[in-house]
Amino acid sequence: MENRRQDNRRPMAPKPKAEFKEKTIDLRRVTRVVSGGKRMSFRATVIIGDEKGRVGLGLGKGLDVAQAIDKAKTKAKKNLVTINLKGRTIPHETSAKYSSARVLIKPAKLGHGLKAGGSMRNVLLMVGIKDATAKTLGTTKNKLTNAMATIDALKDLKPARHYKQAPVK
Repeated sequence: MENRRQDNRRPMAPKPKAEFKEKTIDLRRVTRVVSGGKRMSFRATVIIGDEKGRVGLGLGKGLDVAQAIDKAKTKAKKNLVTINLKGRTIPHETSAKYSSARVLIKPAKLGHGLKAGGSMRNVLLMVGIKDATAKTLGTTKNKLTNAMATIDALKDLKPARHYKQAPVK
């Protein structure tokens, strides 16, 4: 006879589905010079979004990576912004500047896809934009400032206008 162990543990309760998707776009080791030498810590930049028009960016510092990411997520939830979308794209062209980062975002037809790179792409995906063309025009490659410029550009979007069509005679 086989010696089988019976598992009498309770089944685990299903985890509640997360309200937001998250993406760590930047993780750096930073140092602070003090009288005794250098203190190392980590800086995390996290972008969260529900892919339905809400997005938030958070920056967190901690002594280890997990602590920095948790702080960044908490700050991102506090900095949520609602963006006006027009289906899978944006209603009109927009651009913005943040520090030395400059970005340009243009709407695209259905099925065109998202043509963007770097941290801009992550921000646009978290917002829920699936069809658009985006370009970083500034000279900086800093992911944080490019993401902030992208969010500033999306904040400037005006709602899509709904026109009534004239009756056909």
